Amino acid sequence: MLEVRSTGELRSNGKTLTGYAAIFNSEAVLGDFVEVIRNGAFRNSLQSGTNIRALYHHQGDALLGTTRGGTLQLREDTKGLAFELALPDTTHGRDLAILVDRGDVAGCSFGFRVRDGGDRWEQRGAQLVRELLDVDLVEITLTADPAYADTTVALRSRQAIRSNDTRALWLETCVWD
Repeated sequence: MLEVRSTGELRSNGKTLTGYAAIFNSEAVLGDFVEVIRNGAFRNSLQSGTNIRALYHHQGDALLGTTRGGTLQLREDTKGLAFELALPDTTHGRDLAILVDRGDVAGCSFGFRVRDGGDRWEQRGAQLVRELLDVDLVEITLTADPAYADTTVALRSRQAIRSNDTRALWLETCVWD
């Protein structure tokens, strides 16, 4: 089962987007449980050389870049899963640069599958908590509705803008064959 999570702000210079698709140790309330991504959760995916896609709003036909093509660069640092995306000269790429510049699209999401033993569930008082420790990263997505509000996306030539948006966080689960 592919799981999808969303997060925060974007930056762009019209041709390149940079930001964080996931932030470590940041809690997201996802309905009946709280989820936390732990440092190193993406390490095995990044080291495996598996092709990871960048999409607009989880739409497979809105491809923006890939790690295999070198247009999407991903790395883990102490903050989270950082990315740099060279936008294509396509309708989706040009439109997305404008939407990010205007602040209409200011968040990121990621699609993943949990590896065997890659998560830990714990009951903390009345709250169920899931820690993501090792996931198979399939995609990052640029979105207007992130679940993890701390993620960032921005045009590279502009300062990151922190949002105080208190909209309800969302969780979308997809099943892929």
